[in-house]
Amino acid sequence: MTLRPDLAIIADHVAEGSRALDVGCGDGALMAELRDRRGADVRGLEIDPANVSAAVARGLSVVQGDADTDLAYYPDGAFDYAILSQTLQTARAPDRVLSELLRIGARAFVSFPNFAYWRVRWSLLWNGRMPVTQGLPVSWYETENIHHLTIDDFRDFVAGAGVTVERE
Repeated sequence: MTLRPDLAIIADHVAEGSRALDVGCGDGALMAELRDRRGADVRGLEIDPANVSAAVARGLSVVQGDADTDLAYYPDGAFDYAILSQTLQTARAPDRVLSELLRIGARAFVSFPNFAYWRVRWSLLWNGRMPVTQGLPVSWYETENIHHLTIDDFRDFVAGAGVTVERE
């Protein structure tokens, strides 16, 4: 199975044998890759019960929970990596979620749809409607995205929070 591009990049940068928490892990595709290819001890947190079932069926350790409220139950520094992929824009309080992510993991990976990507902007300009793309696969009324951000928005956000970005 081929991983989404952002997940493949994350998988390539997780150290062998490390401990990782995948927040918003979906069906566990990244977790399975980290377990099988990197020998990582991976845990997951996922809000959708169908995705939790799919991940557990892969033999993964996933609990159903909400990043906005349930990250508080994890101890400080419990993981080498805390991963938040395509989830930040769905959080009710992204600032608190990021803070919790950094408290839980020694390092964090964050990926999100770039709402300023030229194809998204072109589609909006050309069609006059919110785009449906591979990265944004559902109509505006079906999306879980409640915060639309760009790469520059995120850079400003983490700089304002005093977070050091090692790579992007």
